[in-house]
Amino acid sequence: MALDMKTVLIASVLGLFSVLPLMAEQASQVTVTEPWARASIGSRPAAVYLALTNTSQAPATLTGLKADAAGHASIHRTSTDANGVSSMAPVGEIILAPGESIKLEPGGLHGMLMQMNAPLKKGTSVDVTLVFSDGTEQPVEFPVLGIAAKGPEG
Repeated sequence: MALDMKTVLIASVLGLFSVLPLMAEQASQVTVTEPWARASIGSRPAAVYLALTNTSQAPATLTGLKADAAGHASIHRTSTDANGVSSMAPVGEIILAPGESIKLEPGGLHGMLMQMNAPLKKGTSVDVTLVFSDGTEQPVEFPVLGIAAKGPEG
């Protein structure tokens, strides 16, 4: 976001530059590829998947998700124990080192949309916003694939 001279002058007079981040874009510079979601059944939770790459020179921390289609959205991890029993638990945040890539995919990290307003239907899309620790938000459109989809190609 560019600063106009009036904003710079007012901020300088008020001494705000010491507390304002100069209103510069603090975008995490995270590239999103391969977004997709599975169709859901009724009001059951839905999952969203994608690949993230940090293209900046600083770490980027994904702290959460927001979605109008759901009453609650968060990041989860599925894990399987030695007996083959799968469980799922929320993940507080995902930290991406500079240049690092990570996939949110079935059986691992993924986004969970809970308290759905309506089921996700194949052929539609769902909008989800990625929320980063620096305050930036990145909207992502997730195409909804079939209920048995295993990846972004269907």
